[in-house]
Amino acid sequence: MKRRDFIKTIGVGAALLPIAPSVFAHSTGPTKWRSYRLSYQVTLPSTGKHAHLWLPLPDTNDTPYQFTQGSVWSGNAKSAKFYTLPQTDFPAFHAEWNGSGERQVTVSSIVKTADRQVDLEYYRAPAKAVVPDIIKRYQQSTHQIPLDGIVRKTAAAITKESNSPLQKAREIYDWVVDNANYDMGVRGRGQGNVKEMLANENLSGKCADINGLFVGLARASGIPARKQFGIRINESSLNKNLGKFGDVSTAQHCRAEFYLAGLGWVPVDPADVCEVIALEGLPRNHEQIAALREKLFGAWEMNWVAYNHGENVTLGQNSKAGKVPFFLYPHAEIDGHQLDNLDPQAFTYKIASALLVGTGAKL
Repeated sequence: MKRRDFIKTIGVGAALLPIAPSVFAHSTGPTKWRSYRLSYQVTLPSTGKHAHLWLPLPDTNDTPYQFTQGSVWSGNAKSAKFYTLPQTDFPAFHAEWNGSGERQVTVSSIVKTADRQVDLEYYRAPAKAVVPDIIKRYQQSTHQIPLDGIVRKTAAAITKESNSPLQKAREIYDWVVDNANYDMGVRGRGQGNVKEMLANENLSGKCADINGLFVGLARASGIPARKQFGIRINESSLNKNLGKFGDVSTAQHCRAEFYLAGLGWVPVDPADVCEVIALEGLPRNHEQIAALREKLFGAWEMNWVAYNHGENVTLGQNSKAGKVPFFLYPHAEIDGHQLDNLDPQAFTYKIASALLVGTGAKL
């Protein structure tokens, strides 16, 4: 028997975590919204007696650049529900099957996005820079981003000539672009172990590594910063390597942002600059790279949907995984054993994006 459920996500995020108007820096230019349907189609192996599935969903904390309208599911799971990850307001989906046999589920979300760009030209830090309490946690050390030792030493060396948080953030951003290398051989989106990267003098990786490096060095410099995990859902107008449409099963992407007092969160993406350098085979001083470097300090092209900014995440719902570094991919367990979520064909899952015309409210 098929089961179906629905969650109305309009306003949910605001109810869970009140957000001050100053938290998000205002975007420049007119707002042009695009509507998308993001869909998961998952088939789990029929082996074993007990199967569980977890899916990250588009962030329901409405922002000036992303607005989630709702999600639905269908399939043959014994039970399924939309919920928020423990001790967070990050949306997720969980399904459970008992007994062997066919295990299928489809989950679809409707989301609107608008390109995000912040004008930093005339920003001046307030005389008394106050970081809101809800932002201070993004200055703290984590398991993957410790702020002592080599991380703090490297950050201090990079920013020694800088006098303001904005100058420090720009110095760190440029240092990451100049020194990190995008490595297509890394599985998934990397691990984001900043201390290990610096200690081994190996700054190669993918977006979770490279943007994680920016976040760690910013935090070590006293600047609130965080990674944002999500997925590309459309082609890019900036570079062919920075977009994906249709089958987006392997289009997961991590971005970064830092916080300026009196302005709010500022988007950056040094990893995308490094990716274009690697895939186009261009030198760092190439005019195309110079333009992209400038563009992505203070802007995100929203052919991408944000899921969450969780670190060391607990999935809940009887997961045996403990804490996972981040929740970016489908996660499944059969009889307590985790499936390889970096192999969509073996899992098996497909993630698809579709551009909608009009309001996009029909699920």
